[in-house]
Amino acid sequence: MADEKHIAKVIHFFRKHKRMPSIAELTKLAGFASKKAGYDLSQRLIAQKVLAKDTTGKLVPRQLFGGIKVLGLVEAGWPSPAEEELVDTMNLDEYLIENKEATYLLRVKGDSMIDAGIQEGDLVIAERTNTPKVGAIVIAEVDGEWTMKYLRRGTQGLYLEPANKNYKPIHPEEGLRVIAVVKGVIRKY
Repeated sequence: MADEKHIAKVIHFFRKHKRMPSIAELTKLAGFASKKAGYDLSQRLIAQKVLAKDTTGKLVPRQLFGGIKVLGLVEAGWPSPAEEELVDTMNLDEYLIENKEATYLLRVKGDSMIDAGIQEGDLVIAERTNTPKVGAIVIAEVDGEWTMKYLRRGTQGLYLEPANKNYKPIHPEEGLRVIAVVKGVIRKY
């Protein structure tokens, strides 16, 4: 059986279970009798950059779903003649995610970041960090509550600022701990 068929089975498993298979599950998916054959398959898929291993040794998708064609530019101002020209191909994981082990998705609830273009129901791509920059949109714990806001610095120290005039800035009374920086927003129409 060619690796393409194995990749199709891994994609099906991933879509069904919302996670990658273990080596034992990969062995079973491929119809192998030994875990060694499943391990060897995982190593081939890693070498082909289809899969990778995270810091705990678990399999993670790398280029599982392939690239998407980049055809050029589209005018967002005045209309212009459009020509379809293949410029490149792009893998969305590579474009959106710099550090796969430190990155996760969060679904947005509320409208406090609406003027930053982040709406309720969107997914934000968050990357864990110990060194957030002032001005970044962050995921933070403030006085025991979790929120997403702009990180700002004032005369009394760091605080959080919403991107909606209907909400007031949040100045911590007990503590402010930033755990991640928002790196992107995903919205499905």
